[in-house]
Amino acid sequence: MNKKKYITIMVILSLVLLVSIGFIVKNYLDSTKQQELYNDLIEVVETEPEEDEEPLVYDEDESFLLDYQELYLQNNDMVGWIKVEDTQINYPVVQSKEEPNFYLKHKFDKTYSVYGCPYVQENCDTEKPSDNLIIYGHHMNDGSMFAGLMKYGDKGFYENHKTITFDSLTQHREYEVVAAFRTVAYSNEGFKYHQFVDAENEKEYTDYIEQCKELSIYDTGISAAYGDKLITLSTCEYSRNNGRFVVVAKLKTE
Repeated sequence: MNKKKYITIMVILSLVLLVSIGFIVKNYLDSTKQQELYNDLIEVVETEPEEDEEPLVYDEDESFLLDYQELYLQNNDMVGWIKVEDTQINYPVVQSKEEPNFYLKHKFDKTYSVYGCPYVQENCDTEKPSDNLIIYGHHMNDGSMFAGLMKYGDKGFYENHKTITFDSLTQHREYEVVAAFRTVAYSNEGFKYHQFVDAENEKEYTDYIEQCKELSIYDTGISAAYGDKLITLSTCEYSRNNGRFVVVAKLKTE
């Protein structure tokens, strides 16, 4: 190999290395900025309210939980807060009915971000609520957003994390995990779990639960009956093209 070719190859390799380092640094900075934003929101939620602070009226029957009142005033797309212990899932949940996928690429403060913010499918009614609230979140390589859902692929993790907290703006709520499964999107072979929002009848509800239980990686011993309210949490799963990992849980009642 002559000297000119050698120098050319070395220049190309150096450029590739610099570009790669640039991407790594950018991803690290993006991850850090994202985490700082959501850590600030967590701090707001976990800060004890002032003794004389009064909740604002949400509607004629309910008032805001003081935990979330300030965040709602920052962004009135907020519909709740989701948390799964021993994961990074500890985030506000939003919904944009006019721009359904807005939060796929925007964070809570509405600025652009590939991390997005967990959001509810646009045709779900969070106030009623719908029989099934479908919530999406990215599966990020740094473990943030809904990457922690993947832990439910391990029955041992499930055994110690059988409940998920998803508060509305007015009520603290816990959900029992019914099923955890893998499927594919954009395929006739996949389970179209996102199409089930409100059951037209008991059979439609039961069919949905039976399909979830059939696909479930393990038996949770928990089922749901017509009238139970559900959340379906969805994130990308990379073992196959357009893979999805889904956790379905039902609202615990006294």
